[in-house]
Amino acid sequence: MTTEAEDTPQQTPDAPAAPETETPVIRPGRSLRWSWVWLVPLLALAVALSLLASVWVRTGPVITISFASAAGIETGQTKLRYRDVVVGEVKGVRVAKDRQHVLVDVQLARDGASYITQKDAKFWIVRPRVSLAGVSGLDTLLSGVYLSVDAPIGAPRGDAVTSFQGLSNPPEVLSGQVGTRFQLVTRSLGSLTVGSRVYYRRIEVGRVVSYGMTPDGRAVNLQIFVEAPYDRYVTPDTRFWDDGGVDMSITTEGVQIRTSGLTAVLNGGVAFAQADEATSYEGKVDSAPAAAGSTYTLFDSRDQALADPDGEPEAIELRFVDSVRGLRVGAEVDYHGMAIGKVVDIDLEFDPERKRFYSRVRAQVYPMRFSQAYTDLVNASQGAQGEALLKPLVRRGLRAQLRSASLLTGQQYVALDFFPDQDPAKIQIPGDPDKVTGFLIPTVPGDFAQMQRQLSSIVTKLDKMPLESLGQELQGSLSSLHKLLRRLDTQVAPQASRTLESARRSLDRVGAVLGPDAPVVGDLQDTLKALDGAARGLRLLTDTLQAHPESLLRGPAQDRLR
Repeated sequence: MTTEAEDTPQQTPDAPAAPETETPVIRPGRSLRWSWVWLVPLLALAVALSLLASVWVRTGPVITISFASAAGIETGQTKLRYRDVVVGEVKGVRVAKDRQHVLVDVQLARDGASYITQKDAKFWIVRPRVSLAGVSGLDTLLSGVYLSVDAPIGAPRGDAVTSFQGLSNPPEVLSGQVGTRFQLVTRSLGSLTVGSRVYYRRIEVGRVVSYGMTPDGRAVNLQIFVEAPYDRYVTPDTRFWDDGGVDMSITTEGVQIRTSGLTAVLNGGVAFAQADEATSYEGKVDSAPAAAGSTYTLFDSRDQALADPDGEPEAIELRFVDSVRGLRVGAEVDYHGMAIGKVVDIDLEFDPERKRFYSRVRAQVYPMRFSQAYTDLVNASQGAQGEALLKPLVRRGLRAQLRSASLLTGQQYVALDFFPDQDPAKIQIPGDPDKVTGFLIPTVPGDFAQMQRQLSSIVTKLDKMPLESLGQELQGSLSSLHKLLRRLDTQVAPQASRTLESARRSLDRVGAVLGPDAPVVGDLQDTLKALDGAARGLRLLTDTLQAHPESLLRGPAQDRLR
């Protein structure tokens, strides 16, 4: 530490005197103290950390959904909803590497992300949809399109999945809906489509959820979903039919039209009923609910569905030499007015033995339509079912015949009937006996063919008649008749007129003589009066003689005096 003398500069005698300066005062520095200003950044840091923690807690994983198109989807605006609750937001949209799809990245909320990231979760885009089945998605007109998800009900299983394939249409059955799926088999889809309604006694109880071809491509499989509690009315004996149109039939009672609801007519529909609702049903109905996935036949109409079961058809073959014009595939095979089958094929074949062509008609008949008679024949015989029915009938004169169904349209059908005057025949199996394709039924000429033969016979007889000589004789007879008529007109007619005129004058004279004022009539009246008086006198004389016959001898008795 320097002294004050050292710090003070020495002055020389010649130098001027320096001015006096104040001595600096050295004070120790103040210690660090807390200030309220530091509270502001600390609070900001705490808020930022809390927000970060809140976002981290609420933010779930990012999933990627593949769609065919991203129309209407916008980053940061399009939401992901589960049962109309927002559970995520679109964070990005990009084109896939194959350039055939778009990938939509969705940021999920942590709450619920565990069940949304399950393997069976389904995603689709909700847009306004207008179809015959109805209108949906109208809320998107104001809010814009959004993504919807359907997740399986229950605890999540397996690892979380972050990549999904989006659906082009909303699923018809959502997870958690209580009901049962069934399968229907039909020949054609008709007016049915995904979303077509299922009705039971005109109540909507379900819908068609999907359809596809059978493996052989000969039929269509429909998957339907029937909601609870109506699914318990589907039993093993339930009958389904296509109820999506207008059913019109013409009977002796008039025209009958049966229509479904407007929705079913426009969008198709399926209806079902129990088998015992048919008046002809005689069996015992199984009322137990059908198992899930049971398969049923979808009939074309209610009458077909509730008709008695036909069983397996039997193939028959018919060979007609006559014309089959008017016979079509699908024509009925008739027995005593009841349809027992239908024609399935018509071909032209050549018979090498007889050296002529014939029409081969193949048909299917349903033996079960013969009811108890068929059952008894099958039980009595130990042969094939079709042979058990047809063989005894053919032996007794069963034959096939073409008959006209309509004189206006010329349509024909095949009639099976008995013709006892035909030669005996036996049932045959055409072609290879080891490969039975049907039973050959003998045939007889049809009604139209017989009519043609009769007309041909009449024409032949007329052709053999000497029509030319008959015409000449007829012409001579007509000439003689013409001469006779001319003679009557020129000779007989004038004379007859004069005779009639003379007869008229004679009748006039007779009328004048017999008139009421004629003298002859007056004299005749006086004569008749005289005859009447004589008759009364004669009657009085007769009465007197009967009373006094002795007066003829004695004379009349004299009067006695009193």
